[in-house]
Amino acid sequence: MKNEKIRNIAIIAHVDHGKTSLVNEMLKQGNVFRDNQVVEDRVMDSNALEKERGITILSKNTSCEYNGVKINIIDTPGHADFGGEVERVLKMVDGVLLVVDAYEGTMPQTRFVLEKALALGLKVIVVVNKIDKPDARLAEVQDEVLELLMDLDANDEQLNSPFVFASARMGHASLDMNKVGTDFVPLFETILSHIPAPEGDENVPARMLISSAEQNDYVGRLAIGKVDSGVLKVNDNIVVCNYHDSDKNVKGKIVQLFTFEGLKRVPAKEVAFGDICCVAGIDDTKIGDTICNLEMVKPLEFVKIAEPSVEMTFLVNDSPFAGKEGKFVTSRHLRDRLYKEAVKDLSLKVSDGLTSESFTVCGRGEMHLSILIENMRRDGYEFQVSNPRVRFKEIDGKKCEPVDILTVDVPADCVGTIMNKMGVRKGELISMTPKGSRMKLEFYVPERGLFGFKSELLTDTKGEGIMGTNFYAYEPYKGEIDAREFGSLIAHETGESVVYGLFNAQERGDLFIGAGVPVYGGMVVGQNPKGDDLVVNVCKTKHLSNCRSSGSDEALRLVPVRIMSLEDCIEFLAPDEYLEVTPKSIRMRKKILDHTQRLRERGKLLRGEISVD
Repeated sequence: MKNEKIRNIAIIAHVDHGKTSLVNEMLKQGNVFRDNQVVEDRVMDSNALEKERGITILSKNTSCEYNGVKINIIDTPGHADFGGEVERVLKMVDGVLLVVDAYEGTMPQTRFVLEKALALGLKVIVVVNKIDKPDARLAEVQDEVLELLMDLDANDEQLNSPFVFASARMGHASLDMNKVGTDFVPLFETILSHIPAPEGDENVPARMLISSAEQNDYVGRLAIGKVDSGVLKVNDNIVVCNYHDSDKNVKGKIVQLFTFEGLKRVPAKEVAFGDICCVAGIDDTKIGDTICNLEMVKPLEFVKIAEPSVEMTFLVNDSPFAGKEGKFVTSRHLRDRLYKEAVKDLSLKVSDGLTSESFTVCGRGEMHLSILIENMRRDGYEFQVSNPRVRFKEIDGKKCEPVDILTVDVPADCVGTIMNKMGVRKGELISMTPKGSRMKLEFYVPERGLFGFKSELLTDTKGEGIMGTNFYAYEPYKGEIDAREFGSLIAHETGESVVYGLFNAQERGDLFIGAGVPVYGGMVVGQNPKGDDLVVNVCKTKHLSNCRSSGSDEALRLVPVRIMSLEDCIEFLAPDEYLEVTPKSIRMRKKILDHTQRLRERGKLLRGEISVD
């Protein structure tokens, strides 16, 4: 049996290839908004961080209608660090729109998301977006996609996937690359003809696989998924079970049902098979569980999410300024929040650390963890984090590490610099492809060799470099990588920074703070380009006498300070440093604040009496 009134699709692509803009225009032309309604750009990016950064972080559901058919749409993230969001929602859909930039072509995350879709046997529609770009390469990009499909062993039906040439920003699509369309009708028609209607049987007991979960202050836990078979009804008695956990068998009752209509959740009395809905009233549910009717308790299989490869230690803040700015500061607060986050985000793994006040948090990458840190500080949490580390594995008796595929698109005259940087970071060149005045390079690089590379790439290419990464495999350990070619400038004493002290310190390197900033001994206040840590006294004041007055400080001119974002600080951290995070401030500091004690510990390390850990 097929539910011909419904189509379920996911929009997948590499970061910044136009997924959310495409969804925006589909909603506009699907009559979701009134004719006179003001619609903001990227309406699906509802999270505050998503709006600020211009990226999608969480997968979201919406729907529109075309010719009487409801099209359920899932907008997914494009950044590799949030790949788990893509993996978990693909079981909800019957086909995908693969969006590819008309200039950039296939990128690392394009390969990752397409491979997952093909493995599940989903139908694919390729949307070549941004065709209005002056440097668009439509024929070449079409060939690149076909080559990628062949590389991923697509079947004959998937190799014959239709191509749609569109500009989401301008709101038009066409099936012919040589013709510019007038609206999105060709895209809607292709979805209806190529994406199959969901199959099921409405006469059997209902089952639904939970692919997403949310917490609502009014109705409690919300479980989102596609009804696999039967009809879910309000007040039905159900059982929650799990394919990978045979002991789980929790009884409950459906209190409320919601379906997606545009950007709204609409209450419903019942939901038939094939539709995506939201179930409220069952607290003991998590992603991967199956909601079953009492008559047939048989869990549905859930896709296994790829393991995280980067870890950081989260600790209770113990700096001299601890507890002054945060609302939640204890280990209990920190533990509860981290474990709750791990339930929502399957790509995140949390475990207790070596002490009662530390926790090991594993994620997909630096950005994945930095988003978690930023969300926590905005919610009033105060804590410390260590530098990011990769997770090693032992395979066949050998120490192995995660290796990524790195793709960089840079001006041709910057290739030598990038090759040199990759040599230091143990990168292995795969391919070089000229693209006009630019060059596209691909490398196999150990994941730990990519820490801090993004800021260097932007500096070396004067802001013109583009990079993308995707996990490749675990390979034998590549050897030591010393990518940090600089040291830290460390505050000598506790106090407030003054112009006189900063003026003397700025000759030593780049400062991160200006005048009037509270500091403490052991706090990192700048970068020393010469490679070693250096203690500076930014609180030093001029000795006043009859001949010297404080007013003459006006003649001192300070170099503009370097503003460090959260990601910059995480990239900067050395193994012996922590990042102190509060709702109002982020400060880098040495693990051992006392300078004399730090020198003693460094001597022990050099003599081999203690290890780095």
